[in-house]
Amino acid sequence: MTSPRTFKVQSFGCQMNVYDGERMGELLAAEGMRAAGDGEAADLVVLNTCHIREKATEKVYSEIGRLKRPDGSRPMVAVAGCVAQAEGAEIARRAKVDVVVGPQAYHNLPALVAKAASGTVALDTDMPAASKFGALPARRKVAPSAFLTVQEGCDKFCTYCVVPYTRGAEVSRPFSAIFDEAKALADAGARELTLLGQNVNAWADEGRGLHDLIEAIATIPAIARIRYTTSHPNDMTDGLIAVHRDVDKLMPYLHLPVQAGSDRVLKAMNRSHTASSYLRILEKVRAARPDIALSGDFIVGFPGETDAEFEETLKLVDEVRYAQAFSFKYSPRPGTPAADMAEQIAPAVADERLQRLQALLNAHQTAFNCASIGRRTEVLVERQGRKPGQMLGKSPWLQSVHFESAAKIGDIVEVELVSAGPNSLAGTELVRSAA
Repeated sequence: MTSPRTFKVQSFGCQMNVYDGERMGELLAAEGMRAAGDGEAADLVVLNTCHIREKATEKVYSEIGRLKRPDGSRPMVAVAGCVAQAEGAEIARRAKVDVVVGPQAYHNLPALVAKAASGTVALDTDMPAASKFGALPARRKVAPSAFLTVQEGCDKFCTYCVVPYTRGAEVSRPFSAIFDEAKALADAGARELTLLGQNVNAWADEGRGLHDLIEAIATIPAIARIRYTTSHPNDMTDGLIAVHRDVDKLMPYLHLPVQAGSDRVLKAMNRSHTASSYLRILEKVRAARPDIALSGDFIVGFPGETDAEFEETLKLVDEVRYAQAFSFKYSPRPGTPAADMAEQIAPAVADERLQRLQALLNAHQTAFNCASIGRRTEVLVERQGRKPGQMLGKSPWLQSVHFESAAKIGDIVEVELVSAGPNSLAGTELVRSAA
């Protein structure tokens, strides 16, 4: 097999996978390879995988099968990410792939591709103690809203979750490395940074917490907006809550997963918080930032969940009234404690519960958007819309907003929100802010 000249990275799953996919692309570009354009066949396809949901592994094999070309040939195939970490050499045994690389080893991707070009399947699923980030190239050009990984791994060991096994223990990147990358992202065109971590609010370095990191990044003049995700309730410190009040650049949006409204189910999940302790945290956050938009994650049909316990989840949702949320049926993940629990819920029951929960969450999201009508706010322009002269961007509350404007991508534009749907709002441009 000849060395590839063009590449394509397909990322699935979480925002950290999006970040990792971007960095893999930068690694390959630094080796002289070119990203294939839309509709162009690539010499190398990297499938950057997610292992959170059931049947994730089978989806990978389906994607590999789709890469076969009409003439029977295929590109070089690299499987990266959490499925690669979990399955390892099994992927190479079951499918025609050339590279298998885990999420802690993808800085070695160019060397693995070179090895594969010589005809040898290249495998690297090590979790080295040394940080991969020092081996990654400098950021050159990025979108107005950029991701920045500050923490990886998780020590919480929720009984349904594979993250501790595929991403490893909690590791925080050094403050200086993060701050330098934040400045590089600003120089490369970023106006908004989203700080990422499997448990981002557990970030710590030499006595600093996430609130200190946010305050420091807020001093970078070109960075106008800061967000962070995903958080765990047990790590929502008073200092972190306070920066929602004190740092104007920190957007009024918090994604704080609760997963269920039943204390018994939460204990079975090993979530280490109760419904009431979670609600108390939200009370503190709302006191610090009254206009904050709240988002959460929910799992229905966890082993042993009763009808009454599911109703407790609906009660919590009604009390919080989330602006956005993500909800899923429980998926048994091999190797996790919950997969071996008794009283696995029938799929039809889980389906019905999910439909009820999503209907309630969607109603609250629509209500939140409708309540925004008439509000004047700033929108960060991220891309052009489908219609001529239409631009799309995000409000401070992470709502998608479309409006007619001559603004450029990366501008921050003041708009009045004039109409709302369940998933987006329409705005009218007012006075342009300084770009």
